[in-house]
Amino acid sequence: MIDKIKKHIAEVEAFSSTSKDEIEAFRIKYLGKKGLLNEFFAEFKNVPNDQKKEFGQVVNTLKNVAQEKVNDLTESIDAAQVASGIYDDLSRPGEPVELGSRHPISIVKNKIIDIFSRIGFNVSEGPEIEDDWHNFSALNLPEYHPARDMQDTFFIQTDPDVLLRTHTSSVQVRYMENNKPPIRTISPGRVYRNEAISARSHCFFHQVEGLYVDKGVSFADLKQTLQYFTTQMFGKSKIRLRPSYFPFTEPSAEVDVYWGLETETDYKMTKGTGWLEIMGCGMVDPNVLENCGIDSETYTGFAFGMGIDRIALLLHQIPDIRMFSENDLRFLQQFKNAD
Repeated sequence: MIDKIKKHIAEVEAFSSTSKDEIEAFRIKYLGKKGLLNEFFAEFKNVPNDQKKEFGQVVNTLKNVAQEKVNDLTESIDAAQVASGIYDDLSRPGEPVELGSRHPISIVKNKIIDIFSRIGFNVSEGPEIEDDWHNFSALNLPEYHPARDMQDTFFIQTDPDVLLRTHTSSVQVRYMENNKPPIRTISPGRVYRNEAISARSHCFFHQVEGLYVDKGVSFADLKQTLQYFTTQMFGKSKIRLRPSYFPFTEPSAEVDVYWGLETETDYKMTKGTGWLEIMGCGMVDPNVLENCGIDSETYTGFAFGMGIDRIALLLHQIPDIRMFSENDLRFLQQFKNAD
């Protein structure tokens, strides 16, 4: 009986097939309920005591060899079928590769940078976590100045001198501290203000602020620069400047572009006036230049600032500023073909 079992072990080891039906028949022959292994186990009681140990070992060997053979052959067939499905049929369509899209904020920011780079402005960046000096004091906003109330600020709780920047003017201060005139730079970036979140405002948003400092810079230079920008950005060449107040510029102005009243949307956007406010600007206050180590008797300059989010809302007719930060793919995919 033991020799008979060893002969079956040799047959199992020699067995090979690529047919699932043959492998299944092989499995049933040895491992099925009525298979040879069950017959051999049933014979165990009739084996002489001195042969029981060897008999049990060879039966277990047959069982293990048969099971391994079935597993190996089955896995081999499955792997071959997968490979065939992937590589053999060259007419199968390729897996679609979904193309992403730029965020509307990035689209508008890049366009603004491109427009100002054509007239010599470089790009400067700074930290989003700022100190009081660069965010307020150097900009003509000393401690307890009432104009600080114009901006609701996120201060770092462990250090009252550290805060999340409320504007990118802090970048301009750092740039003036480390560069001598002539200076011509724009500072795009994210800023933070402790404001209620709604369809028209958010606790964080994006700005681009510009700065030009040199000898003989005048308000006329500022107006011509902004005229060029609005024409390139909006295709609108008619602007107006209204007197306003900013602590770090004097004189200061709000800039409106004439949007027109051609459609119902134009009426809604401009509240029936045809004019749309897009930014603030002004001549850099001499105190700010002195705070940054620039001689205000020799140099003058202008500065301007605009909200990227606001411009994106206008250009793409987006009804809710919160959509910029919700990461809804249905919204973002609408900008695949945007410039």
